[in-house]
Amino acid sequence: MQSTGIGYGKTILFGEHFVVYGLPAIASAISDHTIATVEKAGPGTGITLIDNRPEIRGYKETKKGEIAREIEALSKHFKLDERKSPLKITLSGGLECASGIGASAALASSIARAIGQHFSLNLTNEQVNEAAYAAETAGSGTPSGIDNTCSTYGCMLVFEKNMQGGSNKIELLAVKKPLDIVLASTGITQETKGVVDEVRAQKENDPKKFDAIFSEYRKVLDEAVPALKNGDKRKVGALMDRNQELLRKINVSCPEIEKIIAIARSNGALGAKLTGTGRGGLVICLAENKAAQERIAKALEKAGYGARKTSLGGE
Repeated sequence: MQSTGIGYGKTILFGEHFVVYGLPAIASAISDHTIATVEKAGPGTGITLIDNRPEIRGYKETKKGEIAREIEALSKHFKLDERKSPLKITLSGGLECASGIGASAALASSIARAIGQHFSLNLTNEQVNEAAYAAETAGSGTPSGIDNTCSTYGCMLVFEKNMQGGSNKIELLAVKKPLDIVLASTGITQETKGVVDEVRAQKENDPKKFDAIFSEYRKVLDEAVPALKNGDKRKVGALMDRNQELLRKINVSCPEIEKIIAIARSNGALGAKLTGTGRGGLVICLAENKAAQERIAKALEKAGYGARKTSLGGE
C-alpha cells in the first residue's frame, strides 16, 4: 500500500541569505510541487530512493550528497528502524529540480508527509515543517527555514528566523493582485551549503560591510510589505532591483544571472533578481501583466534560457 505526500516549490521575493541572520524575508510557494510515495520494501533493503523528478542537467549529480543527508536525517527524525520496516521512496511531480526553487525542501516536506501517512502519525503542518527543517539542516548546514516553511504551508509569507531557537515568526501575506512572474534558469546548479558558508566567511571578515548591507535591506523590506499588500507592482519591481544590488555586494550573483536580468529588463520587466542560493540557479522577473510576461519569457527562451511562467498571490 502506497502513502503519498506533496511539497511545494518556492521562490524568494526578498531576503535570501539575509534571512539566515535573523532578518525577515518574503517568499511564496508556487503551484509546481514534488510528490513522494512511500511503500513497504523487501526485507533487508533498508531505505531505497527512486528519484523521477524532472531536473536541469546535472542537478541530481551535484546534489546527491545533500539528498542522501536529507533522507538519513528524516529516518533519524522519525526514528525509523530500517531493518524492521524497510521503505521504498519514489519521487515524482512537476517541480523541475533547479537551484533556487526549493527543490530540496519540497523533497523533505513531501517525504515527511508520506512517512507520516504510512505510519499513521497524523502529522500537523507544524510537525511536517519541523521534520523538513531537520532534513534541510542535514542537507545544507544552516538553512533559514524559509524554504521548508513555504513548501509545507503552500502560501506567500513573511518569515523571520528565531535566532535564539524555538518557533520562527511566520506572517501569512495576503496580496490583492496576483504577481505575474517569469522564473528563468541559468542552467547552473550550486551546492547550497558551500555558498552559505562562503557568505558567512565574508561576514566574519568584514562585519561592518554586512551591517551596512543589512541596514539597507531592512529599508527594502519595510517598503516591500505594504507595496505587495497594495498591489503596487512598480514599487515591488523597483525594490527587487534594490535587493539584487545588495546581493551583488555579497558576491552571490554571476554573469549568467546578470545577462538574464538585462534581457528581462530590456523586455519590460518591472524588476528582476536572483532567487535562492545564487551563483546560478534561478532569476525571478516581475511582469506588469500577462502580455509582458509572455514577451519576457519568449525573449529569454530565444537567448537560450529556460523560462517558466507562473503567478504568485492574489485573493
